[in-house]
Amino acid sequence: MSEDNNKSKMVGKQSVMFQNPPCIIAASSIAGKKEGEGPLGSLFDVIQEDALLGKKTWEEAESELMKEAASKVLQKAGLKNKDIRYLIGGDLLGQLIATSFGIAEMEIPLLGIYGACSTMGEAMSIGAMMVEGGFADRIIAITSSHFAGAEKQFRMPLDYGNQRPYSATWTVTGSGAVIIEDRKFNKNNNEKVVSIKGVTSGKIVDYGLKDSMNMGAAMAPAAYETIKQNFEDFNIKPDYYDKIITGDLGYVGKNILIDLLKEQGYDISGNHMDCGIEIFDKESQDTHAGGSGCGCSAITFTSYILKQLKEGSWKRVLFVPTGALLSQVSFNEGNSVPGIAHAVMVEAE
Repeated sequence: MSEDNNKSKMVGKQSVMFQNPPCIIAASSIAGKKEGEGPLGSLFDVIQEDALLGKKTWEEAESELMKEAASKVLQKAGLKNKDIRYLIGGDLLGQLIATSFGIAEMEIPLLGIYGACSTMGEAMSIGAMMVEGGFADRIIAITSSHFAGAEKQFRMPLDYGNQRPYSATWTVTGSGAVIIEDRKFNKNNNEKVVSIKGVTSGKIVDYGLKDSMNMGAAMAPAAYETIKQNFEDFNIKPDYYDKIITGDLGYVGKNILIDLLKEQGYDISGNHMDCGIEIFDKESQDTHAGGSGCGCSAITFTSYILKQLKEGSWKRVLFVPTGALLSQVSFNEGNSVPGIAHAVMVEAE
């Protein structure tokens, strides 16, 4: 490939447009009991009633979630482990232990990544670029989170029984995976082909917020920057997309995002959706500001969003998982909570 052709895939400051958009050929969603009781419960592939999944620790349980999601997506695609060139994914736990322990026995080359709750968008972006660039024929993009594991690591042990403020979100217990494949291999003529047309990679945005119980406010500025950049890089308006879908801003972050974009002349109030709002029922499930965690956007995308695209309800969506880049160390040392968001342009043909 010539240098000119390679450069032609870059658009604007932070985006890529694929010449041969790779396809999403299969998806899996493994959810916890609370998630299964929510509005999307009937769409998940598997609902795990036992939060420990038969394991001794929350961390082992999350590894099992990821292992099950990876196995399920391969089964649905009719593929074997050897058919996957790379597995790209990560989680919220220190040094990605849910991922490394979860998929170790699968013997698939792993690229472990950390984007906090934006990890699914990051994994899909990297995977799509590798496939379209000719560096892989198929990859699995995967991530997971677990309510109890996240509370234990980032906030308070569950046994402490602390009260949660209304700005707090509920970390989703779940794991989602997609297989992204080179377009030339796709032979499915029976339903719409869902492809990744382009991506806008996010940058770190820090407004100085230090409240770990208000992740929506911490991540909303990053979502704003990435979505605005997508509009500018591709010279499009919000109505280009049927839906602009953020990962886990919840009710607090959603309002901030809409206000920030309106100040720049972009009104997304009519076609914006947030996975953290969709996954739980506000009235009956007591999750305060909504859902969050790597698994929030992942299982919402793999169960609900892809379904709408394949059925023709939506043609174009901008999928924008959002992440809060804090750790135990940074929070305890009084640092602010930077945010990041990665946008994936997904279309049905």
